[in-house]
Amino acid sequence: MVRIGTWNLENLFRPGDASGAPEDQVHYDAKIDELAAVITRLGPHVLAVQEVGDPRALADLVTRLPGRWHTALAAPDGRGIRVGFVSRAALADLEQVTAFPAGLGPVQVDDDGTTITALGRPALRARVHADARVIDVLAVHLKSKLLSFPGGRFTPHDEDERARYAVYALHRRAAEAAGVRAYVTRLLTAANAGPDAPAAVVAGDLNDGPEAATTQILFGPPGSEIGTPGYGRPDAGDAQRLWSTAALIDEAERWTRVYRGRHELIDHVLCSAALIGSVTEVTTGALPLESITDQPAQRRNKPASDHRPVVVDIAPAH
Repeated sequence: MVRIGTWNLENLFRPGDASGAPEDQVHYDAKIDELAAVITRLGPHVLAVQEVGDPRALADLVTRLPGRWHTALAAPDGRGIRVGFVSRAALADLEQVTAFPAGLGPVQVDDDGTTITALGRPALRARVHADARVIDVLAVHLKSKLLSFPGGRFTPHDEDERARYAVYALHRRAAEAAGVRAYVTRLLTAANAGPDAPAAVVAGDLNDGPEAATTQILFGPPGSEIGTPGYGRPDAGDAQRLWSTAALIDEAERWTRVYRGRHELIDHVLCSAALIGSVTEVTTGALPLESITDQPAQRRNKPASDHRPVVVDIAPAH
């Protein structure tokens, strides 16, 4: 069995390094120890991680894990956070994913008319070999649903400003999803060339639920979703599809964040056709969480993370 997961580590900076980082060594050590305890208990072979600020902090985390681990990180975004991997399996063929798909124009992100033409936070692909499988895993962190406003504000001046910035964030998240989707399509199209080509997994913080339009962009051709009559029935679109594993999580545990008292599943693991039929279990780790607020810096001294992980077990290839 190979266990692949994703976890947003929430502002993984060393003490005092940035807004939202722990204020002192005591709180930092408590956070690192709690993160390490959860990873050790869940025992993933490959864990996609998000919100890694300081690479040294990720190194601190790995020193608390038993055995040998490999790490890799993408470039940071403007806030200084990035995606990456913590893996017991070797990480090969690393590649950053930044491009929007061909034909998609620049996306406006603020009232000044600033536009972006690529993912604001690069995704990262790594190829792993585990249990006689070759799997391309993408660590992804799409634009947050938590709106931010000019000057670092998390509160709008008025309703019109809130509405505009909600549109900017939604457009950016959709464009980023399309960029990841286009990259995965190329991977899976190449995979059709031979039986030994890798399968694909997209793992990360998608910042929206499984039914959201931005999340569904990643699925590829519609149809055959788990729980529908088409699931398990061969289809011409299967070669490019990604299947959400959300429906395989126990319903009571099908959430990864609590926001304003609501339980949300915004962290996801999606599997290609070569893997989805071999998924045996999906869990969010049964972790307790505090509800986050619209002022994220208030959590700076909290241990662990404001997200649960999502971990998927995949049976060995026959």
